[in-house]
Amino acid sequence: QVELVESGGGLVQPGGSLRLSCEASGSLSRYRVSWYRQAPGKEREMVATISSTGSDSIEVDSVKGRFTISRDNAKNTVYLQMNSLRPEDTAVYYCYAWEYVKNYSHWGQGTQVTVSE
Repeated sequence: QVELVESGGGLVQPGGSLRLSCEASGSLSRYRVSWYRQAPGKEREMVATISSTGSDSIEVDSVKGRFTISRDNAKNTVYLQMNSLRPEDTAVYYCYAWEYVKNYSHWGQGTQVTVSE
């Protein structure tokens, strides 16, 4: 069981960049980790996911080419590099970890990203 803490959110102008971090209280090496976001009045949606080893990753079409998910298992941390940010990227971003063998899953508390002039 792990606790997840997101950081790196903030206010940025359109076209700017942010790097989000999701740090775990314990080992993440057995967990697939995903980043989700939820904008006001909208459902939570997944934006990127990465396998436990980092060997495969997916970013959804709306962020492909702008966002990149990565991980450093030695630091128990998963990152979301966000470039060319747009106002429609404004949301609370959440980290989600899932361990399929024992079906453990954990959510972080979220970090706010606001893209505005």
